[in-house]
Amino acid sequence: MSSLLVPMEGEGDHSGWPPSAESFNSRPLFPELGPNFAWLNNHMAQAVIGALIVIGVWLWLARRHSVVPGKRQFFGEQAYNLVRNSVARDALGPDFRKYLPYLLALFSFILVNNLFGELFVFMFPTFSKIGYAYGLALCTFILYNAVGIKKWGFAHYMRKMTLPEGVPWPLWFLIIPLEFLSNFIVRPFTLALRLFANLFAGHLVVLVFVLGSTLLMSMSEPIGQFSVGLMKTAGAVGIVFSFAIFALELLIAFIQAYIFTVLTAQYVASSLAEDH
Repeated sequence: MSSLLVPMEGEGDHSGWPPSAESFNSRPLFPELGPNFAWLNNHMAQAVIGALIVIGVWLWLARRHSVVPGKRQFFGEQAYNLVRNSVARDALGPDFRKYLPYLLALFSFILVNNLFGELFVFMFPTFSKIGYAYGLALCTFILYNAVGIKKWGFAHYMRKMTLPEGVPWPLWFLIIPLEFLSNFIVRPFTLALRLFANLFAGHLVVLVFVLGSTLLMSMSEPIGQFSVGLMKTAGAVGIVFSFAIFALELLIAFIQAYIFTVLTAQYVASSLAEDH
């Protein structure tokens, strides 16, 4: 678990074992620059690498298309059609094309950074750091409010988002705060927290199985009624089972990228809709 087991500066134990809560902290890339540059850390580097991978892969997939697609072109078209047809077009209707580049980039960026949790070089999903999840949620928040204000004007848009059609005026004092809270506060927070919680929890499960199994297999003396052979066997079983957890995390990485993108498209659609 290379991203987790490197000890933090000042911990004193340079073996990196056992990991502690501080192991989840970001590590400054240039500690000699001081605390003002602490934001230049390993997880920021992961996000930048993820963005470069997304740009590079899509530039590669877009090259030299032909009428009869090869494997590379076929893969690119399937990935593109997944976001185009099942997300953008279904949620946004005829005007989906203007939002498709953002949705495709969003899906690709989240997926790549989620998959970092399965790669031995990183072994840490970027969005298990909640600040990055909040950053993406903020981008979506700005997008759906900006397009709504552009279409309806600020006053009309705020009325649409806080006062559904047909609500009797005696209920306005109750409905308006609830709708404002739901559309402007709860939406971005839940969007970010859903992504963060699933990636963070999944990584914790992998950590428990891998590190717990490693500890059991390294035992050389019995503990209570548990013999060394029994603990080593349990550790071996845990290691095998951890591969199933890794497979589940691969599925979760895709699902969470898809859900975040779908919700973004739906929020944009709700800000453009005639009625709420």
